[in-house]
Amino acid sequence: MANILFTGGRAPVTLDLARAFHRVGHTVFMAESLRGHLSQPSNAIKENFVVPAPRQETEAFLSALKKIIEENQVELLIPTCEEVFHIAKGLDDLPCRVFTEPLGKLDVFHNKWRFVVGAGECELRTPESMLITQQDDLLFAYAHWRSVVLKPVYSRFAARTMMLPPLKTALSSLTFDEPWIAQEFIPGRQFCSYSVCQNGRVTAHAVYPSMFTAGQGATISFQSVDHPGIFEWVRTFVKHFNVTGQMAFDFIQSPDGHLYALECNPRATSGAHLLTSNPKFVDAFFTEETEVVTPQAGEAHMLGTAMLIYGKLAAIRQGRFIEWVKTFLHSDDVILDFRDLLPFLLQWRSILSYMRLGRRENISALEASTFDIEWNGDE
Repeated sequence: MANILFTGGRAPVTLDLARAFHRVGHTVFMAESLRGHLSQPSNAIKENFVVPAPRQETEAFLSALKKIIEENQVELLIPTCEEVFHIAKGLDDLPCRVFTEPLGKLDVFHNKWRFVVGAGECELRTPESMLITQQDDLLFAYAHWRSVVLKPVYSRFAARTMMLPPLKTALSSLTFDEPWIAQEFIPGRQFCSYSVCQNGRVTAHAVYPSMFTAGQGATISFQSVDHPGIFEWVRTFVKHFNVTGQMAFDFIQSPDGHLYALECNPRATSGAHLLTSNPKFVDAFFTEETEVVTPQAGEAHMLGTAMLIYGKLAAIRQGRFIEWVKTFLHSDDVILDFRDLLPFLLQWRSILSYMRLGRRENISALEASTFDIEWNGDE
């Protein structure tokens, strides 16, 4: 058994991963810049460390991680949220195995324009796309497509995505002080995938449809589906780039059956919730000599609080309340674990801190949840 260090303890997926590693006998440590984060009271964690903000104090953050690794004989560091990019900046100086790629490679996946170009290298489908850096680019996109989606090349949770905006709205909203990507709008069914990868091979994999979300993008209910087309897309991409780490993709499947990848998140996402109950899942982080770990039959999970706050109201507005009720009643809350109750009982602490930060910075609580860890290119 090994000493494991996780970062990103604010995220429900990190709590779930920590519990999974603890169940099979590993010793789990957690490093987080957010005080009172979701995972902090979990009995799966031997010790929590408060570290400097990865985004605002990168060098101090990396120094703190190095000290934690050395003093606790950590063998594997697993970043889970966007602090992964800041960790990747100092990869060579961290004295243990780190489950991610160097920054240059991660940026190819995370930058939405570079991702489209990379997928094209693999001859994999993405929506037709254009890089937008000036007004003429925007005008050309609207002349080229009848229906347009706009998003910054660095963004998350679809928090700033503009779906089918009129040209007048787009012209008044974009300031061109950062690059954007314009994509042809493709109607269809949305799916998300999550994979653990070792040396270009997928060792664990889950797919779930995007049914209920917080805002436009963050899925909050997770029901496993078997989708061979998505697995083959991911397998091809991961093999081409020889990826080691956690990889997540968003897809749209058009009515004619064609599959398009919308974007990539080279980090943990909620698809991991569908895998953590599989006793073989943790092995996927250590060896590629294993069959692909997939969800066990009937896996259905949710972020219960988010389903109540975001999902219910959206379902009522969309006339999907009965569907919401069925999903809510037949899904397990990923935070609630009767063997480890405190994270569920104290989750309000991190929610309140996001709300306070959001008010102070004039951003949404969802955007505030990544304010001190997000990566928007070299700033």
